[in-house]
Amino acid sequence: MIFTSESGLTDRSRIAEWDEWYRGHLAAMVAVPGITSAQRFRALDEGVPPSLAMYTVASPAVFDSEIYLRARGMGRFVSVVNEALHRRNLFDGLDAAPEVSIGGVLLVADRAIAGPAAAGIAWLRAVAIDRSTPYRGIAAFPDLASARRTAARLGGAACYAPITERLSGL
Repeated sequence: MIFTSESGLTDRSRIAEWDEWYRGHLAAMVAVPGITSAQRFRALDEGVPPSLAMYTVASPAVFDSEIYLRARGMGRFVSVVNEALHRRNLFDGLDAAPEVSIGGVLLVADRAIAGPAAAGIAWLRAVAIDRSTPYRGIAAFPDLASARRTAARLGGAACYAPITERLSGL
């Protein structure tokens, strides 16, 4: 399963501080039993949440664990998280989140129904938490140009660049 957390800050002057904090947060999240990977991305497009974190999660039961409940959240940034951009979704459709190398691009396409199977896009179905989109297509690309071509063929999609390497847990 794939868990995503999208967000942005109302105080843009704190982004560098937030980015630094988030690296430690990702490490804490992969220490949670049942979370086996974590990676964070920055939007390359306007009109979407500027930050996306993507995790591989074993099952919805992970979110009930005491360890998860201690690790989750936005820490000292909770007061400056833009709630209009904060979305948390659990998706079914892949056992593991794709690894996107630094320099690569994550394509994200939200849809009311699953899109066509094309260009390596995996269509995920929202199964828990906010369910802000019924379906999300994701794919990793080696460069922005190839991601943009696929986004155009889909009729639009957001592109995100990794700002951390993919962390692995137990």
